[in-house]
Amino acid sequence: MQTPRSPLAPARSAALMAAALVATLGAAPAHAELAVGAAAPAFVTQGAHAGKAFTFNLKKALKKGPVVVYFYPKAFTKGCTLEAHAFAEAIGDFHKAGASVIGLSADDLSTLQKFSTMECRDKFPVAIADAGIIKGYDVALSIPGVAAAVTKRTSYVIGKDGKVKMAFTDMNYAEHVARSLDAVKALGGGK
Repeated sequence: MQTPRSPLAPARSAALMAAALVATLGAAPAHAELAVGAAAPAFVTQGAHAGKAFTFNLKKALKKGPVVVYFYPKAFTKGCTLEAHAFAEAIGDFHKAGASVIGLSADDLSTLQKFSTMECRDKFPVAIADAGIIKGYDVALSIPGVAAAVTKRTSYVIGKDGKVKMAFTDMNYAEHVARSLDAVKALGGGK
């Protein structure tokens, strides 16, 4: 005789998956996948800025100056929210140094639209890291029991020449903004 399934079973399953994700996001640091000096893969993707959808083209963005491309695992998780707040607070410094910032995750567009307003505080865009982008930047994060795409927390500074100037991977968000800003300032392209 089969035991009847509780109506709470799907919720418990989702909660267990979320707990596994949170536990993994607090894991030890990993290493950045693209080496400094490597050509950054060009990409075009859909994103959101201040809640509005738009198309992001890395090659076009690089014509204006260096670009900080930071990957984050999942919108609205604690570390990703704190990282977005930190980038939002520092965005004036990035602009003063001549750089733009874009965050990428495997989240869908409607989630990114909300995240761009609520957590990025309308200061910078976020965009979809599709399978090709995740593979090109080698930022796939494998979490046992979680089938959804998730990225490592990796920040890159890409110079106007399309080359990686800085790469930093650490699942703790705390140093990403400072390291990215230091790398941008070292390029000397400030306004």
